[in-house]
Amino acid sequence: MLSVERRRLIAENLRSRGVVSVGEMAEALGTTEITVRRDMRAMAKDGLLVRAHGGALLPSAIGHEPSYSEKAHQAGAEKASIAGLALEMIRPGDSILVGPGTTTLALARLLGDVAELTVVTNSLLVAQALMASPRVEVILTGGTLRRSIHALVGPAAEESVRALRASKAFISGNGFTAERGLSTPSPLVAATDRAFASAAQQVVVLADHTKIGQDTMCQTVPVGRVHTLITDSRADPAVLAAIREVGVDVRVA
Repeated sequence: MLSVERRRLIAENLRSRGVVSVGEMAEALGTTEITVRRDMRAMAKDGLLVRAHGGALLPSAIGHEPSYSEKAHQAGAEKASIAGLALEMIRPGDSILVGPGTTTLALARLLGDVAELTVVTNSLLVAQALMASPRVEVILTGGTLRRSIHALVGPAAEESVRALRASKAFISGNGFTAERGLSTPSPLVAATDRAFASAAQQVVVLADHTKIGQDTMCQTVPVGRVHTLITDSRADPAVLAAIREVGVDVRVA
């Protein structure tokens, strides 16, 4: 495949998704990661994208909130592995908070056999995934529907968890760095996730490799408030080392 054709396909993926990873593009294009990085460097010089750890994003993507359908096609196998590792942190009788996202949804699909579990969520998809699990009590927050991510957000969602206390909050986002912790492009989503974090004894962030080293507009949870980060083996080791250095328990699925 000619370089002009590869770069056209990279640009199309960026326009539709806002962010792409080197590994995913190499697989899609049937080429090496070295070739994709070379193409991305050339495109960055032309202002067509912004280089990031492990991939690239649109110049305006720092404020772009990918929809659920966009995120559902990214790193599916890695998200399943992350969910499996997160499940090991949950015990019978726990009360947990689960935020919206494709990785947290993967976790929700594994929770049906955990006895006497209580799950508080603002995600309609998480609640739906647990609908047929009689052993799990599901508490759905109030709030305003944010259709792009199938979740309830805003002051009503924040207020509904303010009086609660849970052992762990499992939340996701659009970026995680050693400097700012977890971030998302939406102020409404960020505020609701902060309320979830405040209601939990431990904050567990589930983030696949495409989020590691990325930074978006709104800080959700500062790095000092995050107890555990669970990611996958394709995450940048240097970035993970920096995150460990600031005191976060980093676990790699």
